[in-house]
Amino acid sequence: MLFNEIAYGPIHSRRLGTSLGIELMPLEHKLCTFNCVYCECGWNEKVDHPKLPTREEVKAALEEKLRQMVNGTCENGRCLDVITFSGNGEPTLHPEFLGIIEDTIALRDQYCPKAKVSVLSNSTQLGRPDVVQALRLCDNRILKLDAGTDTMMRRIDLPVNEQLTVETIIGWLQQFDGDFTLQTCFLRGEHNGEVIDNTTPEELNAWYQAVDRLHPKQIMIYVIDRKTPEENLSKISRKEMEAIAAPLIAKGYNVSISA
Repeated sequence: MLFNEIAYGPIHSRRLGTSLGIELMPLEHKLCTFNCVYCECGWNEKVDHPKLPTREEVKAALEEKLRQMVNGTCENGRCLDVITFSGNGEPTLHPEFLGIIEDTIALRDQYCPKAKVSVLSNSTQLGRPDVVQALRLCDNRILKLDAGTDTMMRRIDLPVNEQLTVETIIGWLQQFDGDFTLQTCFLRGEHNGEVIDNTTPEELNAWYQAVDRLHPKQIMIYVIDRKTPEENLSKISRKEMEAIAAPLIAKGYNVSISA
């Protein structure tokens, strides 16, 4: 499932509401620093010179879409809940990400001031100061941590940088002092003969410890909802997800469940 427009939707997001999506990666294939076994966009493709939309193209596409919406369906700027950077890979990979976020905020303020600007990121580019600066400008920083151990993180996310560690990701996330939303997908299955399960007591304990170190303002936990590139995966039940959330809720965390 690939997005073939720079500005697409609006669509209904089960986690964010009415969302206008912004695609910063190639429209023809996935480009990401992860190769997650559950990603609805499929596997990464090896492309020598991937074509990214320019900052100017993104600005023009977003302005045109917002203008159409305001003239057609909006009332008092309430046509959208959120402008969301997501899509065919990791949006923060774009070399002009900071400038694009600045343009987006200006257009949002002009056309749909009640909408939030959100970025769904896998957290792998948080070592770049320009990415951190851009994310600080956004209303919602929704940042991924799928497991508390290196072994399970690598089995689920299949990072392009095979040396990436959970500790490195935690260190990057701590730059926001808890002012972000932590996003985690829970799943079970198998890939290339290796067991995938971030719901075991050992894995949950490691993830809970990471959550306590990060103390995010919100936690989104969710399950696979669409066709996945690895077919040998299973969906976690609502009851199990509620059990996973319960210890965090008891500590006072704001936890949302999509199951």
